[in-house]
Amino acid sequence: MSANSQLEPDLVVNNARLVATMDQGLGEVENGWVSIRDGLVAAVGTGQAPAAARTLSAEGGLVTPGLINAHHHLFQNLTRAYPPMTNAPLFGWLETLYPLWGAALDEEAVHVSAWVGLAELALSGCTTSSDHLYLHPRGRGDLITAEIEAATDIGMRFHPTHGSMSLSKKDGGLPPDSVVRNEDEILAESERLVGLHHNRDFGAMTRLALAPCSPFTVSPQLMTATAELAERLDVRLHTHLAENAEDDEYSMATFGKRCVDFFEDVGWMTDRSWVAHCVRPNPEEIARLGKAGVGVAHCPSSNLILSSGIAPVVDLRAAGSPVGLGVDGSSSADSASVWQEARLAMLLGKLCNGADAMSARAALEMATIGGAACLGREGELGVLRPGAVADLAVWKMDGPAFAGVGPDMVEGLLRCGPVGAHHTIVNGTAVVEAGQIVSPRLDEMLKSHNVISRRFQPV
Repeated sequence: MSANSQLEPDLVVNNARLVATMDQGLGEVENGWVSIRDGLVAAVGTGQAPAAARTLSAEGGLVTPGLINAHHHLFQNLTRAYPPMTNAPLFGWLETLYPLWGAALDEEAVHVSAWVGLAELALSGCTTSSDHLYLHPRGRGDLITAEIEAATDIGMRFHPTHGSMSLSKKDGGLPPDSVVRNEDEILAESERLVGLHHNRDFGAMTRLALAPCSPFTVSPQLMTATAELAERLDVRLHTHLAENAEDDEYSMATFGKRCVDFFEDVGWMTDRSWVAHCVRPNPEEIARLGKAGVGVAHCPSSNLILSSGIAPVVDLRAAGSPVGLGVDGSSSADSASVWQEARLAMLLGKLCNGADAMSARAALEMATIGGAACLGREGELGVLRPGAVADLAVWKMDGPAFAGVGPDMVEGLLRCGPVGAHHTIVNGTAVVEAGQIVSPRLDEMLKSHNVISRRFQPV
């Protein structure tokens, strides 16, 4: 390393027993370190680490790329574990919660819930999160901008999606009138938000996608128009697809075809799209989704709690679909830990496909490079190699929970636990350090969250 201070790293993470780069060329580096300069990985090496303006010790633990959350509804942590809905399937769950969310959601609620939700994700080693915000009640302000400001404040890399709902019950949809919007208005607002927030630069902290909520909340015309708009603006597409049996029943009753056929008919069968859940595709549909390169955000906790089923992610990956992980929203998943979703994905993959079908490394791939592919950022996020973004997680892996873990630290990470990150670094800056949120605003935001959540959960 040159003595020239301009070439010295801003930060070095050193003393790792193992650096799992998730890069095919670099592989797993023993006794490793990662150097960071200007928000990017400068080098990955072994042995003596270079001098730097600042160092953080991995304390003999494991370093991985930062985990990526490919599907969430951050505002829903305001109704976490809502008692009437703890044992309901999807449609009844939504019909009960729509009115609560629609009555109280505003800029303050979205900002605070996003801040707290992103802090929770960071504690699980997550460095990049998407969010699917599909409720925009009239007169409540610019909710997408409010959550982007929260992500900027805490320092997380953020992929919000402008969700939308246009079909209320009177139109044959699921939500009440109070939470739907006019379709021309939805398209105009989508274009405005992309122009305001979408950053196409390498290493961007904020990118936006377009995300009609689901086939049972928007019209086929809006799905088609949104796909055309995304093509023109060159942004990604996101929606829920084939989440449970009710999803397909609605599609058959309303459109005379299964969800995946509808998805293709409205122009979404493309590698510009990534979908949440995808629990119920049949083998022929899996092949079509894979051939098209449609990404899938696997949400195991939510799918289990709502009894939706288990997504066939082993088959989807084999067919060619990029598969990432999503924590989904609260009142379904409730715990926003990408580490937990990776562990569940590993266990469910073994249960459904055989003990050798889903290794810890395959689950970690979904949590990193799979999520990056869903977001359209392969090679930029989810890997630790020179030139990639400096987003990483440090896992301490000591104490009783890891006693006896041998040379395979990656298997140990997901087979043992529960686990929180020791350090979480985003864009070269620590968001979590020594297991604690770095921002001094945490207590303030938690107090605000407690007050606001009482508006959503009447006693």
